[in-house]
Amino acid sequence: MILAIGAGLVFWKSKVGHAGGTFSSISKGEVEMLLADVAKSNPMVLKRFKEDPTVKKEQLNNLKELLAFASQAQKEGLANESPNKEELQNIRKEITAVTYDREINKDKGPMPPFGFITEDQVKAFWGEGEQPAKGFFDNLKDKIGLGAKDHEVEFKKFLDSKVAILKRDNPQMADREISDEERTQAREFFAKIGIYNDEYAAKADSGAISKEVQDKIELQVKLQQAQFLARLYAEKMPEKIKVTDEDIAKYLAEHPDLDPAAKKAKAEEILNRVKGGEDFAAVAKETSEDPGSKDKGGLYEDVRMGQMVKPFEDAAMSVQPGEIVPTLVETDFGYHIIKLESKNAAPAEPAKDAAPTAPGAPPAEGGATYNARHILISTGVKDPENPMGREEPVKRFVTRKLEEERQKKLIEDIVAANNVTVPDDFDVPEVSDAQIEESMKQRQQQMQMPEGMEEEEGPAAANTAPKKPAAAPKKN
Repeated sequence: MILAIGAGLVFWKSKVGHAGGTFSSISKGEVEMLLADVAKSNPMVLKRFKEDPTVKKEQLNNLKELLAFASQAQKEGLANESPNKEELQNIRKEITAVTYDREINKDKGPMPPFGFITEDQVKAFWGEGEQPAKGFFDNLKDKIGLGAKDHEVEFKKFLDSKVAILKRDNPQMADREISDEERTQAREFFAKIGIYNDEYAAKADSGAISKEVQDKIELQVKLQQAQFLARLYAEKMPEKIKVTDEDIAKYLAEHPDLDPAAKKAKAEEILNRVKGGEDFAAVAKETSEDPGSKDKGGLYEDVRMGQMVKPFEDAAMSVQPGEIVPTLVETDFGYHIIKLESKNAAPAEPAKDAAPTAPGAPPAEGGATYNARHILISTGVKDPENPMGREEPVKRFVTRKLEEERQKKLIEDIVAANNVTVPDDFDVPEVSDAQIEESMKQRQQQMQMPEGMEEEEGPAAANTAPKKPAAAPKKN
């Protein structure tokens, strides 16, 4: 509901992914490096980017917002908090290892990530099995705490930070304990990352790794860390754009056309009609604005307790069967006139020797139920900017409008405050129909690959979409 930050980076997301680094800009060369990768991995998307100025503008704007949010997260200290600080370091190591793996093994045929690292290499990383004689520098590393013994300490920090982030992002995992099998898998993964990071560092220092590969890794690290920090900052957005009842009242005062006062007067007239003796079902068919019950004379049958919104149910339960609730009942959906038809006791417990429910049949539903009729005068509003959309309760409509306005203003302020620069004068590679066709074939082959053989894409942020409310009260 708040922010799809980075979500527009459709064709960069799988490719990108420095603790304490800078996110204030991206260069022309870096953008062209990204697009060169896209030309290989998804030429169809690159073709759209090249041919449609709107797509290009949207992608660049999303990239600018992504970097601005990451910069703001740094300003507010999120990058220095634990476990965020550890995860930023982990991102660097993981991106480096994955990219190095692809680079040195690209011509060796299909293999899962890190599939060419041997068991003996992993044992050596942990100081297990037969060890080659150590030279001067290996002994020095042990003395200053950089040897195999310290790998266990680093692994504990790695695992603790991963678990902490998992539990923070998913409250359902709060009491989850890591199994021995999961710990073993994580330990092996950590070792393989460490092995390739050490190899990469040694080769980079000696000049055996090209500048192009090193630049690609740095860019991927920068953008993956930016996504991580931007998501952290986006999680603070709901509180920053929160709308209060006072805000809603002020908005309605400024937009009298949305004021439900006239609809309340109409509802009062209808309430007086049914209290005066007119047939409730007939009046409901004539006047109700609830499409779910109008044609049935406003009737809802076998409603389980707790199924309707609370004000509706509380009012229905405050009268006796056959009685009409004497006042209007207001909910987010509008004004309700309610008549309780009957209260139904909970079904008796089945006998102990009763036959079991047939396999596959739905379980019996227990609990008291009731039958009620109602007439709804909706206070719903149709958004003029979305003519195909449904009506929504006026309070919800106003809340959404104010949140959208505040969100837009906040994003603009963050981008301006962080002065992020993104070029728009770069070269976009040409793509041919043959490249597009070949890319589609490769994607189909990847979809058919056995589990574990797919290319690793790295961590990705999760996005959720808002659930649209119904236009009228209904069973949940």
